Amino acid sequence: MGKRRRVAERRNKRPAVVAGMVAVVVGGAGLGAYALYGGGAAAEDGSAAGAGKKPAVKTGPLSATEVTTAARTFLTAWQRGEVARAAAATDDPAAATALLTGYAKDAHVTGVTLTAGTRAGDKVPFSVKGTVSYKKTAKPLAYSSALAVVRRASDGEPLVDWHASVVHPDLADGDTLVTGESGTPPVKALDKHGGELTAKKYPSLATVLDGLREKYGKTAGGTAGVELRVVRGKASKAKKSSDKTLLELSEGTPGTVRTTLSPTLQAEAEKQVASRPRASVVLTRASTGEILAVANSNPHFNTAFQGSLAPGSTMKVITSSLLIEKGLASADKAHPCPKYFTYGGWKFQNDDEFEIKGGTFKASFARSCNTAFISQAGDLDDDSLTKQAQQVFGLSLNNWAVGVPTFDGSVPVQSKAQMAAELIGQGGVRMNPLNMASVAATVRTGTFHQPYLVDPSVDDRELATAARTMSSSTLSQLRELMAYTAASGTAAEAMSGLGPDYGAKTGSAEVDGQEKPNGWFTAYRGDLAAAGVVQAGGHGGDTAGPIVAALLRAGG
Repeated sequence: MGKRRRVAERRNKRPAVVAGMVAVVVGGAGLGAYALYGGGAAAEDGSAAGAGKKPAVKTGPLSATEVTTAARTFLTAWQRGEVARAAAATDDPAAATALLTGYAKDAHVTGVTLTAGTRAGDKVPFSVKGTVSYKKTAKPLAYSSALAVVRRASDGEPLVDWHASVVHPDLADGDTLVTGESGTPPVKALDKHGGELTAKKYPSLATVLDGLREKYGKTAGGTAGVELRVVRGKASKAKKSSDKTLLELSEGTPGTVRTTLSPTLQAEAEKQVASRPRASVVLTRASTGEILAVANSNPHFNTAFQGSLAPGSTMKVITSSLLIEKGLASADKAHPCPKYFTYGGWKFQNDDEFEIKGGTFKASFARSCNTAFISQAGDLDDDSLTKQAQQVFGLSLNNWAVGVPTFDGSVPVQSKAQMAAELIGQGGVRMNPLNMASVAATVRTGTFHQPYLVDPSVDDRELATAARTMSSSTLSQLRELMAYTAASGTAAEAMSGLGPDYGAKTGSAEVDGQEKPNGWFTAYRGDLAAAGVVQAGGHGGDTAGPIVAALLRAGG
């Protein structure tokens, strides 16, 4: 924009103020009214910039007036269909123009009415109502969204902080909205006994059902309908996110896909994660890899399958197998556990700075002593842990064929302090509950069985395998470590009454800027293996532990 003199705007008419709210009626066929916030929006300040003077850059926190004015400008223009004006009110006009143009042209949304809610700092929630029309079919559309206002770096001007989620909360940047005949017919997902699985009955399965449709819709025997859907962009596809149906204008005929899920255990998993925010859990059959239950507190993202989080001390299961194999540790032999240990320039410590004098490796594992593992880093190669995770536990190869999108763990090769941090599940290591349930299952059976949600015989896909197994001595000691932890270590309270054929490991993963760590828990009992995480919940034994234990108990 070029420089221009700013003068106070004269108005012939003032907006009507009703019950403390400013209401602006936007003209135009089918556009309705747009309700603004309490207090209204002020006119421009009326001061004219001096000739030849560069205006000062605005700084500091945004005022209520700046936030409401920026939001009003954007929402009013969007509602009127003035795409260029709405996009200019954001900090990314090009991206805003593309998505707002597509909202009418590709998504076929008309008659848009936007109603703002109560401002909270620099954020403004709003509701959206409209009609989706395609050929001779139309259905009403209604949802809630929100925007935030920021200052433009060049001049401090308040603008809408543009992200695709402003247009619809299910959109990630790069995604688009499209209405038309769906390229992929719907599917009816069935549990292992033939009962129908729906997101209404099992909220956690919403993303799983999307993934099943994307994978099997074209081959399951159904026919396509007409729908408004989110079409994922490159960034979302890289994260293995599936397209998502938002509104069905006309029903297609679904095909059927049978899964390995147990209806009773899935219901228990839903119940357990509902009791804690940001919780995720997976239960598998250790001997086969069948996934019996998967649940997340947040139904909009499948953290249990696609999460990428530092696993904390649950990673010590893999690290212990490595140290035992290399002769650097043995379950019942003495092993150092000092308060601190410095490696690669970093000073590592134990939780609450505890130490174990004259203790065994088993005691260090059960107490989750960090320095017991860090102290062995100097005797390992940079790629030792990566190879162990890949070759024995089938992780970090990006080759699992579960039946829906998954993240298959990552153990990158690192050096010095970062390599040492990976030994205790920090550094660059990333896992999710599906990965860690598989780790517990590998210990239980002695062999990696890739988890799966749909039997591979359905589509003749090949499941991933591991290059080798642990030695019998290593496996025996690893089971001893996990059994002792379940009976007398940090997992004992959660696993009480589930023995004796069991094993467990707790974990707490520190996250920058987060007051409490992510709590992790992985365990097996009989032929069942499970893992869970509660983000920002605290210690794993207290948070994820009861969730995992409840599922193991329910599984019998």
